[in-house]
Amino acid sequence: MTPLDTAAVDEAVGTVFGDLGVNCTAPLIVLGDRLGLFRTLAGAGPLTSAELADRTGLVERYVREWLRGVAVAGYLDYDAATDRFTLADAYAAVLADDAAPTSLIGVFPGLQALWADLDHVEEFFRTGGGMGWGDHHPALGAAQERFTRPAYLHGLIAEWIPAVDGIVPKLEAGATVADLGCGRGLSSILIAQRWPNARVTGFDPDDAAIAHARSAAAEAGMDGRVSFEVAEAATYPGGGYDLVTFTDSLHDMGDPRGAAAHARAGLAEDGTVLVVEPLAADRFEDDFANPYARIGYAVSTLVCTPSSLAQPGAAALGTMAGEARLRDVLTAAGLTRVRRIAQDSAPLNIILEARP
Repeated sequence: MTPLDTAAVDEAVGTVFGDLGVNCTAPLIVLGDRLGLFRTLAGAGPLTSAELADRTGLVERYVREWLRGVAVAGYLDYDAATDRFTLADAYAAVLADDAAPTSLIGVFPGLQALWADLDHVEEFFRTGGGMGWGDHHPALGAAQERFTRPAYLHGLIAEWIPAVDGIVPKLEAGATVADLGCGRGLSSILIAQRWPNARVTGFDPDDAAIAHARSAAAEAGMDGRVSFEVAEAATYPGGGYDLVTFTDSLHDMGDPRGAAAHARAGLAEDGTVLVVEPLAADRFEDDFANPYARIGYAVSTLVCTPSSLAQPGAAALGTMAGEARLRDVLTAAGLTRVRRIAQDSAPLNIILEARP
């Protein structure tokens, strides 16, 4: 038996132990969000545990332990001379402000869903099959909605849609939009808010998601300006759409080629399909340098691949499909003019404009 390389073992222990620390810290991040601790720390300067407890109305002993746990994780600065903790502005932009384009706080609550559904996914490894988004723990959809809001505000609305050739005048004049795989309706509502003359319809096969979307639209005062229907992307009704969007949804579909072909068939003359997908390399070996890849492959294994395998077609593109595979899907569906939209606001996305 070849002796173990102790240096390599030490490195492996360090890597895994570090990941254990990350996973154990995640619930503290969720508590900091739920209890308003990050928001209170943001811009407040150095605070003691007693001062933070007083400002939040929480129990000091718990606040003290939370502060120490989050500080040793590297999220807070600590001054031993004054026993005070500070949330730097850079971290506040990531953890305390949902509207910031750099916000990531919305991801953490979704981890609860990944653990809650793990037994189901384990069984799929043995038997095949899968589960749709609507079958997951409800924390998943809520986390997805919250996480994507900054990207959609600063990317989809401010940059990606306006970059589609000729679309803005159409939207201002009353273009029709189909938002496929709209989930809880965030992207559809944002489009309708930004271009109030547009007629936007969101489609999704999940009844509960569509019910939430309708409620969110009513709460936002969008009745009559955006509508939602339960429908599959390959069979949704209507036609003559000036813009069809797949916002982080094409890879989740069982038959993405069929969905793209149906979108093409339903386009108005000179209509456009816009595809928003996570950043992935065309070759797996190149994803080792991709900052999103670790998250993307984990989510793909636990959520997105099971979603596709639960549907007719079971194409299972996976979250990390890559631009070349996405282009293949679109061109096979008759969307032969495909270009990548250059964008700066969300560098972890691939944005494709496609036309017949």
